Amino acid sequence: MANERVISIFQGLLEKTKELIEEKQITHEEYREFCLWFDELGRTGEIPLFMDVFFETHVLRGMYSGLPGTEPSLLGPYYIPNEPGLQAPYTLPQRQDEKGEVLFFTGNVKDIDGNPLQKADVYMWQADADGEYSHFADGIPEYNLRGKMKTDEDGRFTVKTVIPAPYQIPTGGPTGKFLTYIDSHPYRPAHLHFIIDVPGHDKLITQVFFEGDPWLETDVADGVRDSLITKLEKFDDHTKGSITFELRPARVAAAKK
Repeated sequence: MANERVISIFQGLLEKTKELIEEKQITHEEYREFCLWFDELGRTGEIPLFMDVFFETHVLRGMYSGLPGTEPSLLGPYYIPNEPGLQAPYTLPQRQDEKGEVLFFTGNVKDIDGNPLQKADVYMWQADADGEYSHFADGIPEYNLRGKMKTDEDGRFTVKTVIPAPYQIPTGGPTGKFLTYIDSHPYRPAHLHFIIDVPGHDKLITQVFFEGDPWLETDVADGVRDSLITKLEKFDDHTKGSITFELRPARVAAAKK
C-alpha cells in the first residue's frame, strides 16, 4: 500500500534536487563522485552521524519555530537508553578518579505559564573532561555520566557532575572528508544533554551550553541556541550552573505539526 507521506516528501525532494542540478549545473562526473562518497558513508556506518551533524538542527527548527517553550537541540548519536535511575541528592555515575571540575547543575522545569512541573522525568548524559562518552570510548564504565532523575515539588533538580570538554566529531571517515571539502572544523562546544518528559507535555530533547566556550559561534552541528547558554559561577572547590526549561503542552506541538 502506498505511503502518501513518503510520496509527498520524495516528490518535494526530487523537485528541489532538479532545481539544484539546474542552478549549479551539476555534471554527471560530480554525480558519480557523490554516489561513491555516499556509498562510503553507508558502508562505514556514518549516515546517522552525517545526518545528525548537518540536518537534524534544521528539522528541529522547522518543527518548533514560533512555538513557546524551551528550544530543542540535537539528540545526537551518543544517547543510550535504560540509563540508571538515581536517588536524591543526585550525582551522575562517575569513576573514582573522574577528571574535571566539579559542577552542580540545577534545572528548573516549568510549563509555559511558569508553573513548576513536579515529578518530571529528567534523562541526562554528557561527555567527560576529555570529551568522550561512555559506550563510545574504551576504558569508560557503562553509563558513566548518564542517569535519570525526577524534579521535586518545586519542579527543580540539582545534580553533581563534572564540566564536560568540547570535542570533535569523528574525522577519520567520509564525514571528516566532507568537512575538508567545505573547509569546516569538526568541533562541538561543551554541552549537557537532556530529555525531559512530563505527561501532557511535549517531550523536550535539548542541550545546555556554557558561556565563553570558544566553539559556541561555529558549532559544527549548528546545535547552539542562545536561550540554552548558561553562565557558570566559580567557587573554591566547585562550579554552579542553572537554566529554566519550559515545556509546551502536547496540544501546542501537535497543532504545529
